[in-house]
Amino acid sequence: MPSTTEGRRICQIIKLKPEAEAEYLRVHKEVWPNVLAALERAHIVDYSIFYHKPLGLLIATMKYVGDDWARDSAINAQDEDTKRWWAMTDGMQESFIEGATGSGKDVPWWTEVPEVFRFEGTG
Repeated sequence: MPSTTEGRRICQIIKLKPEAEAEYLRVHKEVWPNVLAALERAHIVDYSIFYHKPLGLLIATMKYVGDDWARDSAINAQDEDTKRWWAMTDGMQESFIEGATGSGKDVPWWTEVPEVFRFEGTG
């Protein structure tokens, strides 16, 4: 059960290899249900990936509503379907982080981007 309704917003970026564009977009039209279930178990909601083609940039945004990001990320990284998904999609990407070798490792694969502005409005 999530510990907060506010949560933590996260934004991450990575480069999509140009030759992998069609395949990456295709597989994300039908993300494996077990991968989605693992995200929910890790208290990740409102997850989107945007693609800025001119720069080959993938931009992921999500909301984390748990109480221990490191623990939930580690648990998610042990999920067998998630590991298979990452093995497939990591090969389509280029990390901006020196020494990164793939998702779920000691060195982050996606680069976390700090939030510099937020406007939530009044409804």
